[in-house]
Amino acid sequence: MNVKTKLSDCLRPLMLGALFLSTAASAAVQSIDKVVAIVDNDVVMQSQLDQRVHEVQQTIAKRGSAVPPASVLEQQVLERLIVENLQLQIGERSGIRITDEELNQAVGTIAQRNNMSVEQFRAALTRDGLSYDDAREQIRREMVISRVRQRRVAERIQVSEQEVKNFLASDLGKMQLSEEFHLANILIPTPESANSDAIQSAAKQADAIYQQLKQGADFSQLAIAKSASETALEGGDMGWRKAAQLPPPFDRLLSTMPVGDVTQPMRTPGGFIILKILEKRGGQTQMRDEVHVRHILVKPSPIRDEAKTKALADSLYSRIEAGEDFGELAKSYSEDPGSALNGGDLNWIDPNALVPEFREVMASTPQGQLSKPFQTQYGWHVLEVLGRRATDSTTQAREQQAMTVLRNRKYDEELQTWLRQIRDEAYVEIKLPGADQAAQ
Repeated sequence: MNVKTKLSDCLRPLMLGALFLSTAASAAVQSIDKVVAIVDNDVVMQSQLDQRVHEVQQTIAKRGSAVPPASVLEQQVLERLIVENLQLQIGERSGIRITDEELNQAVGTIAQRNNMSVEQFRAALTRDGLSYDDAREQIRREMVISRVRQRRVAERIQVSEQEVKNFLASDLGKMQLSEEFHLANILIPTPESANSDAIQSAAKQADAIYQQLKQGADFSQLAIAKSASETALEGGDMGWRKAAQLPPPFDRLLSTMPVGDVTQPMRTPGGFIILKILEKRGGQTQMRDEVHVRHILVKPSPIRDEAKTKALADSLYSRIEAGEDFGELAKSYSEDPGSALNGGDLNWIDPNALVPEFREVMASTPQGQLSKPFQTQYGWHVLEVLGRRATDSTTQAREQQAMTVLRNRKYDEELQTWLRQIRDEAYVEIKLPGADQAAQ
C-alpha cells in the first residue's frame, strides 16, 4: 500500500511536489523489490522506503540544508511509513472514502494556495518529474488520514465554557493570548516504563544535542537525524503554537527568549524536548467588519430544475423591486431554515463566515440596495444589505483563541498518545537490513 505525505507540505510553493509519493516511478527504477516491514495486514516495500527517503532528501536540499545520507534517514522514514500505513488501514476498515468531487476541490485549493491554476499545478509537477495522478492519489491518502484522526482523536476532545473562562482569567492565559511562537522541536523519547538508567541515557543524549546546538549545529539536521517527534522529517517544524499548548515549563519560558534561541532539554511525559523559536508574533486589538444582511434562498429539487429555480429567483427579485415586502417573501419562499422565519435576516455577520460567492456579491452591493439573483453551492439567492459596521472583536477573538489553544493542546496530547497506542498494538515486523527486528 502506498502511504501519504503531509498535505501541509504540499502547500509550500518552494517545496511543491517534493513530498509526493510516486510508487510507479520507483517501481520503474527498481526491477527487484522486497518487503522492509510487515504492518498488520499490509507491508512497506523497499521501493516505497527508497522513494520517500529520496523525497525527504530533496525537501531538505530545497531548504538549503546539508542533505544527510540515506542510511541516517532510513529508520526515521520507515517508522513514519509504518504509522501512516496503520492509519490508512484504519481508514479502509472504517469505510472512509474520498469522492472525486472532494478530491478535485482539494487539488484546486492546493493549486490556489500556490498561486496557480490546476493546469499550472499539473505543469509544475511535470517539471519536477512527478505524475499528476500520483499527486492526486497522495492528496487522497492525506485526506483519509485527516478524517481518521478527526474521528478517532478530534471528536473526543471537549472544551467547556468554564475552561475557556478559567484560561482567560489566568495569568498564563492573559500572557499567552498576546503572543504566538513558530517553533521547532527535538524529542529524545523515554519509554513509559523506563528505568533510571534509560532516563539518564536519554538525558545525556538530549544534553549532547543541546551542546551541539549551542556550538552552532543545524537544528533541522539534528531533528531529522535524532528526534523521535512526528515532525522530525520536517526538521522538527511544529508550526505556530501558543505557549499554553506546550507542557510546563515551556509555557512561561518562551516569552523571555529571543527568536533563534533554543531551550535547554526539559523532561516531559514523552521524553526530553528541546525547542527552538523560529518566529514570534503578538496580538493587537482586533477590529472586524460586519454586515447586516438578509437573503432569500431557493434550491433546485427533483420537481424544480436549475432553470426553473433561477426563474423563481428572478421573479422574487422583480416583486421586491416592484415594492413587495422582502421579509414576507422570505418567510414564504426562502429555503434557508436558519433565517426564513426571521424574514431572511442573517443579522450582523462576519463576511469571512460566508461562501466566497455570497461574500463577493454582498461586498459589491451598496447599503440599502438589493442584489440581482446569484448562484452559490446552496442554490439561488437574492440579498439586501441593511448596514455595515466595524466592531471591536477583541473579546470574541480572545475567547476563540482560548478555545483553539485548549483544543489544540488536548489534541496534540491525545494524538501522540493515540499514535503510540496504534503502533504498540499493531503487529509490526521490520525486515530492513541493519534494523532491530520487532514483532508486536
